[in-house]
Amino acid sequence: MTLHPERPPMGKRIAVFLALILVFFGMLNTMPEISGLQDLARDITGQRFFRVSNFPPEYFYPPVFLLMMTIVALDASVYRAWRKDKPHLAWLGLLLDAGLLLAAFLAAFGFMVEIDSICLIDQISGERARLIQDAAERSAGVIPGMSFEAEVPSCQARFGVWIIPLLFTIITLFFLYNIRVWGLPLVAVASVVVLYTIGTALIWVFDLSDNNFLLTKLGADGGDPLAAAIQKATNVFVTPDGFMGRFMDIIVNQVFPYVVLGALFGTSAGGTSLIKLAVRVTRNLRGGPAHAAIVSSAMFGTITGGPVTNVLSTGRLTIPMMRRNGFSKEFAGGVEAAASSGGQIMPPVMGVAAFVLVALTAVPYTKVITAAFLPAMFFFFSIFLAVIFQARREKVVAMREVPEDLIMERQDWLNLIIIIVPILTILFLLLGNKDNIGGGLFSMLLPDAVIRTITNSTGDAVSAGWWAVAILIPLLLLDPETRAKPSKILVSLADGGILISRLFLLLFAVSIISAFLNESGLTGELTRAVTSWLEQAQVIRIFGFELQVVGGVYLMLALTCAMFCAIMLGMGMPTVPAYVNVALLLGPLLANLGVSFFTAHMFVFYFAVASAITPPVAVAAFAAASITGAEPMRTGVAAVRVGIVMFTIPFIFAWYPELLLIPEAVTITDDSGARALIQGYSGEVDMAALAWLSARLILALYLMASALARFDRGPIPSWEVACRLGLAVLILWKTAPVMWFGIIAGSGIIALHIVLSRRQDATARA
Repeated sequence: MTLHPERPPMGKRIAVFLALILVFFGMLNTMPEISGLQDLARDITGQRFFRVSNFPPEYFYPPVFLLMMTIVALDASVYRAWRKDKPHLAWLGLLLDAGLLLAAFLAAFGFMVEIDSICLIDQISGERARLIQDAAERSAGVIPGMSFEAEVPSCQARFGVWIIPLLFTIITLFFLYNIRVWGLPLVAVASVVVLYTIGTALIWVFDLSDNNFLLTKLGADGGDPLAAAIQKATNVFVTPDGFMGRFMDIIVNQVFPYVVLGALFGTSAGGTSLIKLAVRVTRNLRGGPAHAAIVSSAMFGTITGGPVTNVLSTGRLTIPMMRRNGFSKEFAGGVEAAASSGGQIMPPVMGVAAFVLVALTAVPYTKVITAAFLPAMFFFFSIFLAVIFQARREKVVAMREVPEDLIMERQDWLNLIIIIVPILTILFLLLGNKDNIGGGLFSMLLPDAVIRTITNSTGDAVSAGWWAVAILIPLLLLDPETRAKPSKILVSLADGGILISRLFLLLFAVSIISAFLNESGLTGELTRAVTSWLEQAQVIRIFGFELQVVGGVYLMLALTCAMFCAIMLGMGMPTVPAYVNVALLLGPLLANLGVSFFTAHMFVFYFAVASAITPPVAVAAFAAASITGAEPMRTGVAAVRVGIVMFTIPFIFAWYPELLLIPEAVTITDDSGARALIQGYSGEVDMAALAWLSARLILALYLMASALARFDRGPIPSWEVACRLGLAVLILWKTAPVMWFGIIAGSGIIALHIVLSRRQDATARA
């Protein structure tokens, strides 16, 4: 008897169909300017202002919002889950699903009613046309012979006081589904922010306190609490901080092609072939399989951008390889978790969080990947070192011969094209020069229309991602299994649409945090309070010692505070909300203490990434433990040991922002509000100084990695572990005498260790 796979429930199938529709229109919206296409579409339709892409956000966002939330309701249906597990509550699950759909509709409808560029009810009633006509008549006679654009009138028909219960109903339902899809931590943080904002508003209304932290910005809007509350609730619908503001823009207009690209890569045959290639390249290294895991996770992770997804994709092959070669369960899981998390800081894609960083800092994506390059290289170099020392400690030998199941076949070489060509496309378009493409060899080989199309896409991250998807889809047919079943491509595209919908649900909670923080004024108050405290503090007492708070100590205190906040808020939370929550709270504070705004955001971004491997809720390490069968907390500790540099590099580029390679990293806002370079920097990269700093960093990383492994050429005693860690800090000190002492002593301790280890080996052989 032939067994057929169980057919997915009807709701799931509808969600897949709607996800395909979402992907189609999302890719259409982000389509680059293709030479002649826009004019052709206008000629065919006869519409002068017809657009085939880059649709007006005020009209495009509401239906996309409703479509995404419908997909979430069908894909993560409470009714379907409770009908099976809690039949007596199935009716309540159906009400919740219907409530989410109604809330999504009302949110989209409310946006179109309240935003002044549409005023939907006014348009339906004809009131808007009358107001525009009146405005045009008033402006016509201002200057004889000249006419002006009529002013955009405000909406007359609004929700009024009903906007407040509507907003909180939408928030409640969306938070419930956020818990179902993404877990409790993000919603817990968002709920605290919402309750804090409501609490401070009530304290102001009833005049219960004059403490600045217990007051609200609502008080600045005059004496009418109800009018102020209505205005603030309306802001959550229509302002850039609202749920159809910048975070919707990030999903719909910036990361959309890359999420689709990651979904296609995740199900392609290229991932397995990439691992096989990494094994082939590293087979002669002592830590071969672990090095292969690092290389494959870095390359795969830069596309998928999700540490858990990356662990579960590449880890199923790399972790058994490491175990087979002699590494312990905990270490194998730790390496995979650390390398997979590092994929988010690895150019050229870096995942969704990097695009959020672009949106929040207004720094072009090409500059962000430039800034991320050196820190990412040092991070993966440190993991390589950790593997080498652990391999020596556990007496792991090089595999030399590639296992039969990991030998590169002819098809594997073809499958690599599936991975390599889209990545090269992204790099070519991101790093290309528009002037060079318009002339020379390109102009001789390609038609003018093609050259104009390439030129339009050059330097634009969204266009690069779009073309990578367009090139990848036909390349997937290089795989015989995909050719035999092309529907796999549609399934992958649908997976991308479902993931995009879930990501927006996540960013909805983030947008609520952003909007309510903005309305409460907490961020500004916190920044002022901490800055004032640092200015007044003279001495900090630690274990009986007095530390003078001067110069860089201010910065170190703020950086340490930001580190703990990012790790605490990031526990059990995806990188995007972990980064945004801390950036909104502490980004302004760091920027006030001598770090550039961009560097402050990069600092927080790194620790948000690191939260995926930080116990007690290390989601990437726990995912790896599910494969190794090891104790999750031990795997988390191993991941921290391996990936410790992810916790130290942010401090290094905060002290040495030249590591980020871009002018924005050394540009601050001075007391007058003008942009100025940090003292001692010219805005240009000093290659000699950068090379010297890199050499010091390599030495410091060597000392740190060997100390944490407690092994170099041989075992390292506890006193030497402490010395190596201390000297690693001194090597990176800015004061020259301290730095040189660290370099000489660090080099000396390594040399001494090598000499003593050789003597011990000679004695053992004798």
